[in-house]
Amino acid sequence: MSGHSTFEPQNGFVKWMERRLPFISLAHNSFVSYPVPKNLNYLWTFGAILAVCLVAQIITGVVLVMHYTPHTSMAFDSVEHIMRDVNWGWMLRYLHANGASMFFIAVYIHIFRGIYYGSYKEPREVVWILGVVIFLLMMATGFMGYVLPWGQMSFWGATVITNLFSAFPIVGDPIVELLWGGFSVDNPTLNRFFSLHYLLPFMLAAIVGLHIWAFHEVGNNNPTGVEVKDSQDTVPFTPYYTVKDLYAIVLFLIFFAWMAFMVPNFMGHPDNYIPADSLVTPAHIVPEWYFLPFYAILRAIPDKLGGVLAMFGAIAVLFVLPWLDTSKVRSNNYRPLGKQFFWIFVVVCLGLGYLGGKPAEDGYVLWARIFTVYYFAYFLVILPVLGFIEKPKALPASISEAVLSKHGGSAAADSKA
Repeated sequence: MSGHSTFEPQNGFVKWMERRLPFISLAHNSFVSYPVPKNLNYLWTFGAILAVCLVAQIITGVVLVMHYTPHTSMAFDSVEHIMRDVNWGWMLRYLHANGASMFFIAVYIHIFRGIYYGSYKEPREVVWILGVVIFLLMMATGFMGYVLPWGQMSFWGATVITNLFSAFPIVGDPIVELLWGGFSVDNPTLNRFFSLHYLLPFMLAAIVGLHIWAFHEVGNNNPTGVEVKDSQDTVPFTPYYTVKDLYAIVLFLIFFAWMAFMVPNFMGHPDNYIPADSLVTPAHIVPEWYFLPFYAILRAIPDKLGGVLAMFGAIAVLFVLPWLDTSKVRSNNYRPLGKQFFWIFVVVCLGLGYLGGKPAEDGYVLWARIFTVYYFAYFLVILPVLGFIEKPKALPASISEAVLSKHGGSAAADSKA
C-alpha cells in the first residue's frame, strides 16, 4: 500500500542519517506521503485519539509513580498525599484516572467501527488480532491500576476477580496463589499489580507499533469496503488526514478536560474513598464501568466455571471473528440485514454494561441472560448464516465512484467534465 519511498533528503545531515538509520524517511512514508482512501469519515480518527490517550496515560503514570507507595499500609495515604500535597498532583491523578475511561470510550468506538465496516476481513486479519491483543492488555492494565489506590472497591474488586481463576480445575488454585503472592489479597498482591501496571503500558506501546505497521502494509479499510483501485482513490495522509485527526483530537480533549476538571469522580465509585478493610464487605461490589458488560455475562451464568468461561469467551470470540463472518461484502452499509443485526448487537452491549452495574436480582439476571445469548449468537450463528442468505446491495466500482455519487455526481460525469 505504501509503495516505493518518495522521500528526498534536503541537507547533508539528513542524507548522512538516511544512509545509517532511515527513520526520517520511515516517518515521512508512514505519516506524510502515505496514501489513504479519500472517503474515510471521522470514525477513523479514533486510532489517532487512542495514540494520544496512550501517551497521556504513560506520561501521567510515570509522574504519579514518583509519589506513590505500593504498600498496603501506605498506598491509600500516598494517593491522598498526591491529591493534597504534591504540586498539581490532583490534576495528574484526575487526568490519569479519567484518562483510562477516555481510553476505553475511544477503543470501544474503534472496535464497533471495525465490526460495522468489516475491518477484520482479509487481508486485515492480523491487524484485527493485534487490536484484540491491545484490548486485552488495556483491560489487564486498567484492572491492576484500579487496585492501586487500595480503597474498599479496589480491595474487594481484586478479591472477587482474582478468585474467579479458582473455578478452573487443577490449575485454578495455583494461579490464584500466584496472583495473590500468598493466601489472600495483601501486600504481595499490591506489589505484583503495581509492577505489572507500570510495565504493561510499555508492552502496549510496542503492540500498537506492530498494529500500525500491519495496517500500513495492507492499507486502510474504508466505509465502502472496496479496495483501492488506483491513485485516484487516495489522498496523502498529510495534510488531509492530519488536519482531520487533529480536529477530532481537539474535540476529544475538550470532552476529556471537562470530565477531568468538572466531574472528575463521575466514573469512579464513592467506596474507593474509604481505606481497604478486609473485615467490611461493600454492599455491592462492582468493577470499573468498562468491565461491566463482561461482568454481566459472568453473572448471567449460574455455574461459576461456566460464567468464567463465558466471560473470557466473550473476548476470545473476537480473535476468530475474521473467520466467522462468511459474507463477501465488508461494509454493513451494503448489507441490509447485517446493519440491523449490528445495531441490535450495539444495544445488547450497552444493555450488558447497564446490567453489570445492577444487583444480581431476578429481573436483571434474566435480561443479562437474554443479552448474553444474543451476544454469542451474533458471532457464532448470525454472522456465519447471514453470509449465505443475505442479498447485499450493489457495491460501487471504486472509492472515487462512491465519493462522487454521494455528492450528487458520478465517475462518468466527472470524466466528461
